[in-house]
Parts: sequence; C-alpha cells; structure tokens
Amino acid sequence: MPDILLRDDADGVTTLTLNTPDKLNALSDEMLAALQGQFDTLKVDTDSRVVILRGAGKAFCAGHDLKQMQAARSGADKGRAYFKDLFERCARVMLAIQALPQPVIAQPHGIATAAGCQLVATCDLALAAEGTRFGVNGVNVGLFCSTPMVALTRNVPAKVAFEMLTTGQFIETSRAERIGLINRAVPLEALEDETMALARIIASKRAAVVKIGKEAFYAQRNMTPAEAYDYAGAVMVENMLFRDTEEGIAAFIDKRPPNWR
Repeated sequence: MPDILLRDDADGVTTLTLNTPDKLNALSDEMLAALQGQFDTLKVDTDSRVVILRGAGKAFCAGHDLKQMQAARSGADKGRAYFKDLFERCARVMLAIQALPQPVIAQPHGIATAAGCQLVATCDLALAAEGTRFGVNGVNVGLFCSTPMVALTRNVPAKVAFEMLTTGQFIETSRAERIGLINRAVPLEALEDETMALARIIASKRAAVVKIGKEAFYAQRNMTPAEAYDYAGAVMVENMLFRDTEEGIAAFIDKRPPNWR
C-alpha cells in the first residue's frame, strides 16, 4: 500500500504530497495523523527552510472524508464524541502549520473544497493552477463549514467569506487571487516550477530571521495597533542583536557580500 503522505527534501525545501488521489486527497483520520506527524517533525528540523503542500492526482484536497464521518454515526452517541475529536484534531493540524518555523506554501490544483479550502487559507502562501476551484460547500449537504470559516475569514473580506459559506458555490482562481485567498495563479504546467522558485527564494534567507518574522506576523494580527507596535518593536530589538543581522547590515553598508555564519 503506498504512503498516503509523501515527503521529498531538496535544497532546504520540503515537499509534502497528499497521496490518496482516489479519495481526492480527503483529510481522513489517517491523513490528519500523517500530517500532524510530519509537522511535529518539521518543527525541530533545522535543515528544512520552506514547506510546500500539494496533492496527487486531479485535485488538491476535497476536505474531510464524509464516508468515514458517516460511519461514526453507528455509535451509541450517534458519533458525537468522534466528531468532536475529529474537528479538534483537524484544528491542531491547522494550528501546527502556522506554528511551524518554516513558511508553508499551498500548491492547489483542480479543487480545494471545505477543509481543503481551509488548508489553502491556513498556509502562509498559496500558488494555484489556473482553473482551480475553491469552495466551502458543506452547506450544500446540510453541514455549515464552521471550522473552515475560521481560516477563511482571516484571509478574505467578510462579505465574500459569508457569501461562499452560505451559497456553497465555487470561486475560480481569478477571484481567489483578487480577494487574497491565493497569492497568484499560474498555468498548470508551470505550477510546480513556479512554486519551487518561490520556495527557493525564501529558503535563501536566514532561517532564524524568517522564523522570528513568521511568529511575529501571526502574533500581532489580533492586537490593537498600539499593542502590535510595542510587540513588534521588541521583536525587532531581538532581531537586531542577531550576529547575522549585524553582519548583513554591515555588508550592505560596505557594499560587499555578507559573511553569513
């Protein structure tokens, strides 16, 4: 049986591939466990500088495994305990992405629906294949996408998010780019190369600097402007005291290449 989550490492870039194309790479119990395991490993992996998340086959990710969810209804509690645990596990995976020191780039193609759209919205960056469709479609089957809503509403304007959530309709890449759900769309045949090019640019930066910046980026978003400036100023003080920052600024002033550690 093939691995459901593939990992490839090259030049500081880790590529994780959801590998259940026959299930449109659904976030089954097994897939969530595999993702959590990789994120736990990556959190302390100093060789990995950027992570790319992609899907095998014709789609990025179709969300939760509905057949698995329906099977849980056979329990005495009609699945209540399972559903609670499932959404808690999924939330941990999403939170783990933003807690990673590495920037995470989503590489969606085909479709990214429900929790699959949540994945795209959760990742720090997203490059999509032209023609990819994005949706939070649970309302169409009687299940409001309340947990995907958390990531979606932190990416796109409120009225757009509410429209997507209440209509269950897809949006195309042109609109996804316009509202900020993705960074940009590229032809499918160029998607892998364009994503890797972006990853290598980020991987070329000082890992400690990107790490402190990513942590600060998410921490300050929910603060008032005054709180955010106090917090961000303290972060910049710490950053200024890095040896590599001292060398980088000196090299810029001296018009020479930096002598990184």
